[in-house]
Amino acid sequence: MTLTPLGDSAVVVALDSGLDETGLRRVWALAAALERDRPAGVVDVVPAFANVTVFYDVAQVGGYERLCREIATRAERVETADLRREGRVIEIPVCYGGEGGADLADVAAQAGLSSEEVVALHAGGDYLVQAIGFAPGFAYLGGLPEKIHTPRRPTPRTAVPAGTVGIGGAQTGVYPLMTPGGWNLIGRTPLRLFDGGRHEPALLRAGDRVTFRAINAEEFAAWR
Repeated sequence: MTLTPLGDSAVVVALDSGLDETGLRRVWALAAALERDRPAGVVDVVPAFANVTVFYDVAQVGGYERLCREIATRAERVETADLRREGRVIEIPVCYGGEGGADLADVAAQAGLSSEEVVALHAGGDYLVQAIGFAPGFAYLGGLPEKIHTPRRPTPRTAVPAGTVGIGGAQTGVYPLMTPGGWNLIGRTPLRLFDGGRHEPALLRAGDRVTFRAINAEEFAAWR
C-alpha cells in the first residue's frame, strides 16, 4: 500500500492489486472501512480501480502524517466480510437502436455482426460496477462480451443525453447526465441513473451487478 498526497487536501491510497475482481474487492473493502470509521477531518472517500482517494479538511485532520497513520490502521482492520460482500443486482431496461442508439450499426459492422446480434450479446452479459467516475453516478461496467469490444469514437460528441447506453473499449456504461462523451451509443434507458433529489443520488455503487433487458419503443415511452 502506498499513500501519496494529492494537492493539500487529499491523499491517494494505492493498493498493490490488479484490476480483476479480487483486486477491486480490496479497494471496495478499504473504502468501506474508511467510511465506517472515518478519521477526524475526512470529508469524502472515493474508490477507483486500484486506489482510494481520501479527501480531508486541512483544519480538522490534525496533520498529514497523522492521517496517513490512521488510514493504515483502518486498512489493517479491513473485515473479511467486506472482502466477501456481494453488491446488489440491478436490472436496467434499454431501448436499443433508434434515436438513442445512433452507433449501434457501426458497432455491429466493426464486430461483423448484425445489430440484433449485438443487442443479444449486450443484453445477455453479466456486468460488474468496477468504479464510479467521469460524471456523478457514471458506472464503469466490466464484463462486456469480447466480440463487441469497440474503440471509443475518434471525435467525442459535445452532448450525450442522460440515460444513453454506450460502449467504450472493453467497458459499457450509462450516461447519468447530459455530458460530452466519446463512447459508441447503442441505446437508451428510461431509468434515472442520477437524481440529486434522492437520498442516494446515484443508482449504482461499486460492486453492484448489472443486467440489461431489451425493451421496445412503446415500453420506453410508457416507462417515461
